[in-house]
Amino acid sequence: MNFDFSDDAKTMRESARKFLDANAGPAIARKSMNGTATYDADLWKAVIDLGWTAARVPEEFGGVGLTAEESCVLAEEAGRSLAPIPLTSVLAATEALLRAGSKEQQARWLPGIAEGKVIACVGWGEGNAASPSTAALTVKDGKASGVKLPIADLLGAQLAIITANGPKGVQLYLVDLGGAGVKTELVETLDLVRRSGKLTLDNAAVEALGDPDAYQDWLDRAAILAAFEALGTTAASMDMTVAYAKDRVAFGQRIGRYQGVKHKCADMYIKLELARAHALHGAWAMGADAGELRQAASAARVASLDALSFTAEETVQLHGGIGFTWESDCQFYYRRNRQLASALGSSAWWADRLVRALERRNAA
Repeated sequence: MNFDFSDDAKTMRESARKFLDANAGPAIARKSMNGTATYDADLWKAVIDLGWTAARVPEEFGGVGLTAEESCVLAEEAGRSLAPIPLTSVLAATEALLRAGSKEQQARWLPGIAEGKVIACVGWGEGNAASPSTAALTVKDGKASGVKLPIADLLGAQLAIITANGPKGVQLYLVDLGGAGVKTELVETLDLVRRSGKLTLDNAAVEALGDPDAYQDWLDRAAILAAFEALGTTAASMDMTVAYAKDRVAFGQRIGRYQGVKHKCADMYIKLELARAHALHGAWAMGADAGELRQAASAARVASLDALSFTAEETVQLHGGIGFTWESDCQFYYRRNRQLASALGSSAWWADRLVRALERRNAA
């Protein structure tokens, strides 16, 4: 079997990278960090015009109907460019509606997502929670009260997809952010580019999205998208560090000539390529709806977080004193690393999920 991307997906990657290289990157991320806007409205409009929000939406709902590969490519390039837009949130929410939504729910929300009129986000966290398999929020008679935080891209969104305890366990629910009893506010996190919010529900109406099995199925797909986003961020961080090592002179020679620096850069590359192999396996399993999807998704999540964490930390270290300063771009990759590490649950939780998937495979 071939785990590499199709020619169409590779073409989209080239196009997306060219566009984001010209319109995003650390300079735009810094501008967003120093501003007050929820996201870069001009960049977001351009992304909508390019059809990226419609990528995974079926044609019957006004979308392009592309495959999972294209969605993964877009997530990777968004991560590479540090783009201050809610693209990855919209891609994850679209997958939730595709996997768990009824035809009525899809017809209500997907056309707006495709047109860019609806920004959708996903939130499971409840403060210091580390496991997506549990929830404090409980739905009764279609109403819910409680708090969800942090939720990336919440403040500019019109639709939130959250987790809560249903009749049969933890599952997804739709929340119209313009409805009664719904309040959103800014919550500070380490990531100052893609801002997060706090969602407070006070006897607010919520609508079940699928069942607990559908939620677990979506988690695997969301993990693969997040893995590709982490790959992009890792690659950009590594490239910046290698370029610096080739240019910075210390004790009469470029620091890239020192064996210790060479080894660290080599370790970055090895971890990145290992994570890429797992992510490509996950993308194939996602597109093929393969039985090994859970195993592939868990491995991709764990490997991508390991690669990003190591690279983001070494980026700061290898830049020396300047790497710790506000003026340095190193902070963007380290902050994004911490945000992605908590976005879908801890690495330990996903490692345990991987072990359980392997146990089931071996038993079968």
